[in-house]
Amino acid sequence: MTAQEFAARVRNRERILGYWSVIDSPVSTEWLAHVGWDYIALDLQHGLIGYSGMLAGLTAIDAANGPAGLVRVESNNATPIGRALDAGAAGVIVPLVDTAEDAAAAVAAATYPPAGIRSYGPMRSQLRIGPTPADANRDTVVLAMIETPQGLENVEKICAVPGLDGVYVGPSDLRLAVGGASPSDTSVDDEFEAALVRVQKAAAAAGIAAGIHTPSGDVAARRLSEGYTLATVASDLTHLKAVSADHLKAASGG
Repeated sequence: MTAQEFAARVRNRERILGYWSVIDSPVSTEWLAHVGWDYIALDLQHGLIGYSGMLAGLTAIDAANGPAGLVRVESNNATPIGRALDAGAAGVIVPLVDTAEDAAAAVAAATYPPAGIRSYGPMRSQLRIGPTPADANRDTVVLAMIETPQGLENVEKICAVPGLDGVYVGPSDLRLAVGGASPSDTSVDDEFEAALVRVQKAAAAAGIAAGIHTPSGDVAARRLSEGYTLATVASDLTHLKAVSADHLKAASGG
């Protein structure tokens, strides 16, 4: 899938499924890219991936000639956003977006002038995106994370920001944001589900994508059935541990 095709699918609010990578392991990332996901997202905020790992990971994803490569950047700042895009990311997931102004700053960082402030230097991205600024602006996806009390309170205004392609729920932080004592606190299930509905409806009203991170394919399917248009499943590290533990249990006789 080209970056242009991926951006069109996001903006058309088609159902899109992706996978999350936190391990700096280009070979395993390349294997994952052959599974059939629509995108692979590399986590530079909480993952174990630095710049060289991101560059190698994006190259590995492109080698599969299938999914788009996204990057969850470290922060809502023009430098990490620009570096991820220059390295060849088809889009960025920007964390801790609390206000419409925050969302506008993320869009500006990912957009060349005169509309934005992205500095021109597409060292690798020009092989697949652009290289003209207008084409790069057209083909680059920007998703703003909704994961804080302020972000939830301002979600309708955030969704209305021009140039924003979608919002993306960070469920662990959002559960904390609605009063949970931990990311798995079930006592706030009602508040959490209500927050998810609010985010989905705000995105739908604005005509942008509604994305969410999920722990499993089953949950991803449920969120898509509830109106979300983009869902990421688990992570490579989570599944590595879970599958290894299952095999140990079986080998040990249960």
